[in-house]
Amino acid sequence: MHRRPFILSSVAALLTAGNPSITSAAQRQQKSRRTEANEDPARPYLLREDAMRFADDLAERRGLDRQWVRSKIGQALFIRSIPRLMLPPPRGTAKNWAVYRSRFIDPVRIRAGVRFWAANSSTLARAQEQFGVPPEIIVGIIGVETIYGQNMGSFRVIDALATLTFDFPAQHPRAQARQAFFQDELEQFLSLCDRTGMDPVVPLGSYAGAMGMPQFMPSSWVKYAIDFDGDGRVDLWNSPADVIGSVASYFQGFGWKPGMPTHYPVRLAPEADMDALLAPDILPSFSQASFAAKGAVLSGAALDHVGPLALIELQNGSAEPTFVAGTDNFYTITRYNWSSYYAMAVIDLGREVMAVRNTPIR
Repeated sequence: MHRRPFILSSVAALLTAGNPSITSAAQRQQKSRRTEANEDPARPYLLREDAMRFADDLAERRGLDRQWVRSKIGQALFIRSIPRLMLPPPRGTAKNWAVYRSRFIDPVRIRAGVRFWAANSSTLARAQEQFGVPPEIIVGIIGVETIYGQNMGSFRVIDALATLTFDFPAQHPRAQARQAFFQDELEQFLSLCDRTGMDPVVPLGSYAGAMGMPQFMPSSWVKYAIDFDGDGRVDLWNSPADVIGSVASYFQGFGWKPGMPTHYPVRLAPEADMDALLAPDILPSFSQASFAAKGAVLSGAALDHVGPLALIELQNGSAEPTFVAGTDNFYTITRYNWSSYYAMAVIDLGREVMAVRNTPIR
């Protein structure tokens, strides 16, 4: 979300990756909804002059009916809990990959993933053939995001986007950029609704305005969502085929390389130059030769890898961190959510589901 076009589906995961003191996005959302019920009634943006000026400007720029835009933004409600949910966690809280992983790789998600794969195996195979994205990556994404549609969010999208457009928390360290992002998402959402005939006050999603089984933000829906079931429309809430095709389309759009692993094991020599190896963060920046020269030792299939690599660090609280060598495809997964912890959770969930699916029944 930031004008680098990734989905920011789980904003909480983005802001709090690996942080054991922060609950999951779903848990935070449910708690906030309960809290909201005990607070003052939500205020409609119809009463806000800045919101109505935004509506007029949007209508003129997009060629939309002015009264329609005013009516829809006017029906949006300020949700008091949402700005608080957007704030980053307190500084100094240790990240913990093991704790983060346990939230997403659990029996509930694995069983649901096995059922989802079995019900949609031909569609997953078709998506892999057309876009080059393996089924386990698509299954991992949908499982991490919404447990295959079980938790798609309970906020009205129009309320979430309006709240973050007009009342983004000023204390956020990147408040101006983030607010501009949500202004664009609100504009994209209303334009999408106008084109498709969807009523903007009906769809439900996350507290950040992400929608459907894959939790697409409106700009990602506009750019990457596809009709993969052939019924003439895109439905990311009820059509697993559209969801599967759209996730694959998204990854292809961000440069997924068919056949390339997402990461490799790596061993760090005692003299490894950790500052240099970690400086690029998750962006693949090292050739095999430069990786090795800085003390990152590869073996096996990694020695045949063609393309840049990144040293991915996953902190484990007070224990030793976990390291892997990330490829361009690992980086592509982080375009869905800018977090190495998120990407590893997607990969591991997909692999666990595939392992159970491939285990013979005795």
